[in-house]
Amino acid sequence: MTDTPRSVDLLVVGAGFAGLYMLHRARGQGLDTVVVEAAEGVGGTWWWNRYPGARCDVESVEYSYSFDEDLQQEWEWSERYAPQPEILRYLEHVADRFDLRRDIVLGTRVTAAGWDDAAGRWRITTDAADGPAYDARCMVMATGCLSMPMTPDIPGAEDFAGTTLHTGRWPAEGVDVTGQRVGVIGTGSSGVQSVPVLARDAAELTVFQRTPAYTVPAHNGPLDPDEVAAIKAGYPELREANRQMGTAFGARFPPNDGSALAVDEEERTEVYERRWAAGGLPFLAAFNDLLVDPAANETAADFVRGKVRSIVDDPEVAERLSPRQVIGCKRMCVDTGYLATFNRANVHLVDVAETPIEAVTPEGVRTTEGTTELDVLVFATGFDAMTGALARIAITGRDGRRLADEWEAGPHTYLGLAMEGFPNLFTVTGPGSPSVLTNMVVSIEHHVEWIGDLLAHAEEVGAERIEADHGAQEGWVEYVNAVAGITLFPTCSSWYLGANVPGKPRVFMPLPGFPAYAEHCAHVAANGYEGFTLT
Repeated sequence: MTDTPRSVDLLVVGAGFAGLYMLHRARGQGLDTVVVEAAEGVGGTWWWNRYPGARCDVESVEYSYSFDEDLQQEWEWSERYAPQPEILRYLEHVADRFDLRRDIVLGTRVTAAGWDDAAGRWRITTDAADGPAYDARCMVMATGCLSMPMTPDIPGAEDFAGTTLHTGRWPAEGVDVTGQRVGVIGTGSSGVQSVPVLARDAAELTVFQRTPAYTVPAHNGPLDPDEVAAIKAGYPELREANRQMGTAFGARFPPNDGSALAVDEEERTEVYERRWAAGGLPFLAAFNDLLVDPAANETAADFVRGKVRSIVDDPEVAERLSPRQVIGCKRMCVDTGYLATFNRANVHLVDVAETPIEAVTPEGVRTTEGTTELDVLVFATGFDAMTGALARIAITGRDGRRLADEWEAGPHTYLGLAMEGFPNLFTVTGPGSPSVLTNMVVSIEHHVEWIGDLLAHAEEVGAERIEADHGAQEGWVEYVNAVAGITLFPTCSSWYLGANVPGKPRVFMPLPGFPAYAEHCAHVAANGYEGFTLT
């Protein structure tokens, strides 16, 4: 590390959707900005997650930037749900189109950031042996909600003689499993997406499932050129509708303002059948009370369990694949042939709730029923969500306050954007904002633009420091908890609560309801950024 740090107005951590747009926005405001990215390329989540079958569960024409009309018109998506390589190409195109790469430092991980109160600047160190340290007036953490992979602590995992992989760190060159005995631990989104693809090539595929996932079909396929033309002709209206009207998700979820309990079983089933036939996450918007009323929720859950029984041939396997928790309290999965994959003769399901994993051995995975011999072991075990990436950076704020200590009992933020005691530090889609309960690109653009407006306001009034007030922050935490408490989201052990990470406090981290959140942020700005101290 060189002795002289590089001094900038703004340092951004991460070069995914959030980091790229933050750089573009900050440049437009005349801020000397640098992005520091741990990966060897741009793309964030879509650079790391290259596992077979990886694709977005939000439709491609909406999982894309809206800030530049020419970009919207020129880019051509090929499928309804874009696969990982295509999303990565899109982000690389954005980096090139807006000449962003010259201000992005790749292959470098930020390891620590300390606030120098006398200078009013952040002092930032990285793991680069021969690169500069940085000092910055402001920092934006664009580190992503799902960017720190979690691997369960299973005895003997390091002794496995075959190939060990994690879906969140899949090799860029790919992995050929042809003729191999493959085991997949985990049945969340990455497991649900990768299992059907791996099953086609593997000699034998064993899926180790702890909790079955609710999954709905994607019905993915090539985009209809006429539909794309219609969308492009009305992109501004579509984007505005996604931000403000009819949906809390930020994408086309045709709303139904009726209760699941206000109609008879025949009509309710017809509604669910139409949603199932349309495919995707909008299934959860079939009725307006599915995420607030247990009885209404059970009607949707029972419908999906019926679909499992109709697709999976073996009744015992179908029963094991039938979820019992509240539908939607965990991220619902969008699949292509997942359930039908268990009809293949080379695919086997091990329910580790019934027969727990005891250890990984050199030969494979040992459960209470014996050892499954494997050549390849895939951990599809998800991420330390929302706070994981931030927690692994030693962030020290005003008066020596450590972020790790401040968040020991759960994250405290104001608006999911800033924290008391950490001046000039901002988080994009941080805990306490809608983030993972939305179309992430909508939330990212909202946050980037809001932070940019706040920095411009501070410049106008001559403020050098921006910090969340204690009362505003704690009031916001109470508000987020109150809103979550109205819903069924906190009723099961999910990564929304950090339940997949041993020792992590169980706190519901995202905020349900994007339009109301955006309105609140607009109110804060209109009232002189109330809840912040600008000095």
